[in-house]
Amino acid sequence: MDDIREMGPVDYLCVEFPPGSRTGEGLPMLADLVDRHIIRILDLRFLRKGLNGTVSELDGTQIGDGLALFQGASSGMLGNDDLGEAAEALVPGSAAVLLVYENTWAAPLATTLRRAGAQLVAGGRIPVQAMLAALDASEPDYVRS
Repeated sequence: MDDIREMGPVDYLCVEFPPGSRTGEGLPMLADLVDRHIIRILDLRFLRKGLNGTVSELDGTQIGDGLALFQGASSGMLGNDDLGEAAEALVPGSAAVLLVYENTWAAPLATTLRRAGAQLVAGGRIPVQAMLAALDASEPDYVRS
């Protein structure tokens, strides 16, 4: 890995795919983000939760076309405890991808701020669904159609 002082913020996602969904549909977009140096994938792991609740880790070739491109992306940041925690959140019969990525687009800003002695003291993410619900709740009735 590059010098950690030069890295951008690192985020993680666990994305669940319900039974019967097409898990590889977003992969070209993920590859595009990497190709354009917007993100750098640090870890990528795939899980499947059986109908009986058993969880197994899959390699990219077991999920679908295109996932093999990311096979082997592992910095070691995702451990078995992370996989277990993600598995608990999954619905039986579903699959999931766990992704740890660096926001490379933000690396120059983050590096500059760190050099100036600044540090991140809080952060978070607002899900789009929560934003839409808040906006919907705040709109006057006459605006809705």
